[in-house]
Amino acid sequence: MANPETFTVRYLGGPSALLDYGGVTILVDPTFDPPGDYPIGERVLTKTAGPALSAEEVDAVDVVLLSHDQHPDNLDRAGRDYVDTARLVLSTRSAEDRLGGAVLGLPNWVSQEFDRPSGGTALVTGVPALHGPEGSEPVVGEVTGFVLTGEGLPTVYVSGDNASLDLVREIAARYAPVDVALLFAGGARTPLLDFAYLTLTSAEAAQAATILRAGAVVPLHFEQWAHFSEGGEQLQAAFAAAGQSDQLHLLKPGETASF
Repeated sequence: MANPETFTVRYLGGPSALLDYGGVTILVDPTFDPPGDYPIGERVLTKTAGPALSAEEVDAVDVVLLSHDQHPDNLDRAGRDYVDTARLVLSTRSAEDRLGGAVLGLPNWVSQEFDRPSGGTALVTGVPALHGPEGSEPVVGEVTGFVLTGEGLPTVYVSGDNASLDLVREIAARYAPVDVALLFAGGARTPLLDFAYLTLTSAEAAQAATILRAGAVVPLHFEQWAHFSEGGEQLQAAFAAAGQSDQLHLLKPGETASF
C-alpha cells in the first residue's frame, strides 16, 4: 500500500461515493433523488432510501466518474442536474453523445490526467465493463469502469456495473495488485434479461478481490434499490467464506474509510 490516507472514500448510498484521491476530488455515479418508483422504459425501478448527502452538500468536485447514464439507479434526475453543472464528467462515449456538456467519453485503456494540489499528477483510466452476461450490451447499453493511479498513490479500481469476471482478469493483468477495489455488487436482477445477474454477486465480488489481489474492498451499489438480490449480510458471508474478511470494508451511508 502507498502512504496512509492518500485515498479516502465516503459512501453516499447506492452506487454513489465521494473520493479524495491525493487531493483530486471525485464523485462516482451521482444519485441524489429521494426514495420512490423510477420508470425505465416499460419497467420501474424502486429506490428504498435516499443518499447520505445532498448534491448541495457534496458541492463541486474536480471530476465525476459516471459508469453509465442510461439507468436511473446510476444517474437519476437530481444526478443529471448535478452533471449539467459539473466541471468534467468521464463516462462512456454513448453518454457523451446523449448528455453532451462537460461529459467526455473515455475509451478503454485511455487515461485522463489531473494535476494534484500538492504537486504531481493522478491518472483516471477507462477500463472495460459488461452490465450482464455475454452478449447483453445491445440490451443494457454501454458501461465503463475506471482505474486510478498516481505516483505515491494507491491503485484504485472502480468497477461500475460490471458482471464479468473475465473482464476483471483483463484489468488485473495490467494493474494487479490493486490496493483498493470499489466493487459494484448486489447481484442486480430485473426482467430485462430474464433475471440474469447484471452486476457481481457477493461470491463473485470475493472472487474479483482474489483476481485483483486487492488489499481492500469497498462495496458499492448493493443496497437502497429493490432489484438488488444480495446485500451486506451476503457480502460479509461470502468474504468470510473466502478467508477475506479483513479486506472487506462494508461502510454505512455517510461513513468514510481512508487508505
